[in-house]
Amino acid sequence: MSDGCCGTTAVEIEQIVAHAAPGTLPVAVIGAGPVGLAAAAHLAERGVDFVLIEAGRQVGASVAQWGHVRVFSPWRYNIDSAARRLLQAEGWSAPDPDWLPTGAELVENYLAPLAEHPAIAPRLRLGVKVTAISRLGHDRVRTTGRDDVPFLLRLEGGEELRARAVVDASGTYTTPSVLGANGLPAYGEAQAAPFVDHALPDVLGADRDSYEGKHTLVVGAGHSAATTLLALAELEDTRITWAIRAGNAGRTYGGGAADALPARGALGTRLRAHVDSGRITLVTGFYTHSITEDGGQVTVISRDPSGAEQSVTADRIVAATGYRPDHSIASELRLDLDPILGSTRALAPLIDPNQHSCGTVPAHGVDELSHPESGYYAVGVKSYGRAPTFLMATGYEQVRSVAAAIAGDWEAARDVQLDLPETGVCSSDLAEAQEARVGLATGISGGLLATPLPLATVGASEAGGSCCG
Repeated sequence: MSDGCCGTTAVEIEQIVAHAAPGTLPVAVIGAGPVGLAAAAHLAERGVDFVLIEAGRQVGASVAQWGHVRVFSPWRYNIDSAARRLLQAEGWSAPDPDWLPTGAELVENYLAPLAEHPAIAPRLRLGVKVTAISRLGHDRVRTTGRDDVPFLLRLEGGEELRARAVVDASGTYTTPSVLGANGLPAYGEAQAAPFVDHALPDVLGADRDSYEGKHTLVVGAGHSAATTLLALAELEDTRITWAIRAGNAGRTYGGGAADALPARGALGTRLRAHVDSGRITLVTGFYTHSITEDGGQVTVISRDPSGAEQSVTADRIVAATGYRPDHSIASELRLDLDPILGSTRALAPLIDPNQHSCGTVPAHGVDELSHPESGYYAVGVKSYGRAPTFLMATGYEQVRSVAAAIAGDWEAARDVQLDLPETGVCSSDLAEAQEARVGLATGISGGLLATPLPLATVGASEAGGSCCG
């Protein structure tokens, strides 16, 4: 069986690793999105052998799902340093550093060329899903000799691979959070699934027929919700209801014209205008409790902590309620997870959304990402658990540190630095130029591609959230 662009077969890779000693086995990198590919680039630069395993049929499979969305940050902040060096050595020309790319442009102009690099392509396997990770001959309980045996990765279909270390960059895109306001599924949520889309449907493109001329309820207060709401507002004869738990939408509106990222500020300004004009009906204090279907519509009932109820009946629901990690594939490994966020216990206080916005998360690396299971690292958005404060630049620094540690360069591994851009790099000239070329940009945050820029101070009535929504 051929595995996509590189032509590497399952049999060929298995022959390479099946009989190798633990110290000579490759590192298994799970997930070929931006952070997983960056991990591969850093390992390649250090001469560390690896296997890059991607469940999707293309690199950046999750990014491709929101390919129609334009991100807030220009190209200069979306390319990993090691990836840039590898690509430029092959004659690659970086995109316009001031351009705000769509997800599709990110895949086409960066991730796909990186996957085709000769240091990565022979080690890439597409359409292969990891279903479990353990230690060869050891369950989670057995201690003796544990660190001396390789990791065992079980793949869908029954194949097994061995690895000296595991870098899990599989993300959280396939495990969205539930609609229920208490963290539990709303009553009837599973039965209502045919009426529910998760964050960032292609409202103006492939999914247009599902929304045009209908009543859509958007649940969520982050930038993904805002992006969908603005797209819906462009459709004719379409009713839009926006439901949030908070008492006002100040957190989503953000800093407006004072926002350090002009595209992000414009997102909030335009959304507020639609709410003020009545184009979008805002419902506050909405705690999703139950969903029932009747006659091709769904009725969503909110029950707030005092027991007061309100309801919205709509044709479609967009659940922009965030994501949560799935650690089940590592259930036989010794993980030390924070009981609240699901990140490592050491990382949790650094990313706690009750204390931090994405711009205030400090640099961190291998020490904060380490588990009692030596050699296993969850990186990227998965490392943050339920915290919405992840930024791609943070993920790139994570894998740089982890790759250095795997290579034995602990001095570099612990020299963690996060070079966040100053507020001034996002000038109004950039926003105006982009608007002239493609229309005012919108985008997403919550970990995928927002640039880590601190927000300018806004009034108390407008505050209440972070750059990550």
